[in-house]
Amino acid sequence: MIAVLLGIFALLVVGGIGGVISEKAPVFVYVGSFVLTLLLFAGGLSALFAATPMALALPLGIPWIGAHFRLDPMAGFFLAVINLAAAGASLYGIGYGRHEREGARILVFYPWFLAALDLVVIADDAFTFLFAWELMSLVSWALVLAHHHAPEVRRAGFVYLMMASFSGLVLLLTFGLLAGAEGHYAFALMRATRPTPAIAGVALMLALIGTGAKAGLVPLHAWLPLAHPAAPSHVSALMSGVMTKVAIYAFLRITFDLLGAPPAWAAVVVLVLGGLTAGLGILQALLEGDLKRLLAYSTVENIGIIFIGIGLAMAFAASGVAIGAALALSAALFHVVNHAIYKTLLFFGAGAVLSATGEREMDRLGGLIHRLPQTAFAMLIGAAAISALPPLSGFVSEWLTFQAILLRPALPQWGLKLMIPADGALLALAAALTGGCFVKLFGITFLGRPRSNAARQACEVDRFSRAAMLAAAALTLLLGLFPGMLIDALAPVMRELLGVSLAKQSAMPWLSLIPISPARGSYNGLLIFLFMLVSTGLIIFAVHRFASRSLRRAPAWDCGFPDSNPITQYTGASFAQPLRRVFAASLFSAHETVTLPPPGDTAPARIEKTYPDRIWNMFYAPIGFAVGWIATLFNPLQFLTIRRYLAVVFAALVTLLIGLAIWQ
Repeated sequence: MIAVLLGIFALLVVGGIGGVISEKAPVFVYVGSFVLTLLLFAGGLSALFAATPMALALPLGIPWIGAHFRLDPMAGFFLAVINLAAAGASLYGIGYGRHEREGARILVFYPWFLAALDLVVIADDAFTFLFAWELMSLVSWALVLAHHHAPEVRRAGFVYLMMASFSGLVLLLTFGLLAGAEGHYAFALMRATRPTPAIAGVALMLALIGTGAKAGLVPLHAWLPLAHPAAPSHVSALMSGVMTKVAIYAFLRITFDLLGAPPAWAAVVVLVLGGLTAGLGILQALLEGDLKRLLAYSTVENIGIIFIGIGLAMAFAASGVAIGAALALSAALFHVVNHAIYKTLLFFGAGAVLSATGEREMDRLGGLIHRLPQTAFAMLIGAAAISALPPLSGFVSEWLTFQAILLRPALPQWGLKLMIPADGALLALAAALTGGCFVKLFGITFLGRPRSNAARQACEVDRFSRAAMLAAAALTLLLGLFPGMLIDALAPVMRELLGVSLAKQSAMPWLSLIPISPARGSYNGLLIFLFMLVSTGLIIFAVHRFASRSLRRAPAWDCGFPDSNPITQYTGASFAQPLRRVFAASLFSAHETVTLPPPGDTAPARIEKTYPDRIWNMFYAPIGFAVGWIATLFNPLQFLTIRRYLAVVFAALVTLLIGLAIWQ
């Protein structure tokens, strides 16, 4: 515990020094962050497998409570996930930071962001948790505004700050309910004094709103596709792959640890929101032409998949089906690891494309597989992993989620019997649409012919960025080949939260993954990979052995269009048009206007597409207006005299004391 706290403090020091020195600041900050996050990753692993939780109290924060820190298996797991991705982002930043035009604005806040992420996970009282949560929000807001000269970036920063403030306020109310009238702000006291079912239900819904807003759960996700693309690419990778997982951690900590066994009706709510998030997130990703916005909406979809797993775990736990709860929660946490790895990989690839071309619009790219071959290979692995293709790791977590869905007949509640198959259908739809979405991303960006001079003149990125991408690609393959290793590593978390874990997978024959029993289903990624290698080798051998050895040259297939102009190629908008016409008009109020010139006019025809955001117009715009109106209303308070300030403070104190008396 002391080593972890010292590592977090060292990250804060690295950020402070990075803001003072100038010439060698990028290398110092990113190399220092890389080393420290590797050490913190090791600390997380040691806490995951420790026999007993480690705790420490420091005389900081609220005087009569202090600052409490705790490392148990769940905190150790998330600490390891955070710092594994952060180490990759820091390695990527060593090269990427050299040509980042606003690098000086990033160097101070980047290590502080990593420190805040870690601090949230190890906090063991409400004050420390909320302090770390707000620090995480404010520092990431500063990183989002790194390129503040662009109007869209300033708007993204405003929306993000508004949602971060809302999230913190709701979590403050959550911990207020859990603390009760006695003020039990330490998590240990909250565990010892369970609230009444009514208070617990309200606190759970508040926790779902507060953490869901930070995670990007529909309908609280409108900030995410604005803020994630606005940040520098390695920061986008951390916000999408890691910060959203800290929100998942907070929800699990409150739901399964501080509140105890969740009720069945809450599981239905989580399943509804998880299914809608997965379906709507990937549909919006399919409609996007901006590389980073597509990845941001894909994050929304993956958050939905994780919440489906959590909802299933809540349902099984409420019904006493312990093994089903362990299976569902293992699937959710497996997907936490998967998404942290391949989403950081994909954002690294998007950053490499942006660095090499200066473009984020896919319709201005194309042909980059020839100019950026290693980046293209890594992006292909990431696209296949997020599309849940075996033998990569993305398939395993979604397959485990489907295995948990198949346990539905063991649940007695009719709400769950109806909702779980619906989530299964939405999960299957999301998996299929994800495949189409990333075929679009990879095909339009890397295949075909260059659509702009920037794409024609692109060059491969630096070796540090390539090393980070290839390492993440290798890791997602490794977890897909040996998923039992991660399932066994999750066993301490399962026993901590549920009291039961899945069978030890390393003892299974042929390193197969058998979560329940062989009769229900098993998976062996290693055998699938070996089959793919052998069959591919045999095909290559047959082609070279029996095919003609004469060299033949012919023009590339022109898809029926003999014009060699790249503009005749299929575009991302063309790829998404069928789905846009089926879903977008009803779900997203999409509107398409076709303007045809009159006969004899040589002007080109035009197609204009608009996507008004219903959720923004219904929820966020009124909140933003209300915040502005209230701020204007109370603006005169900053010009009061000292006597009037004292009167206001006295009135507020009296009001709080009256409220406390009524509460007791």
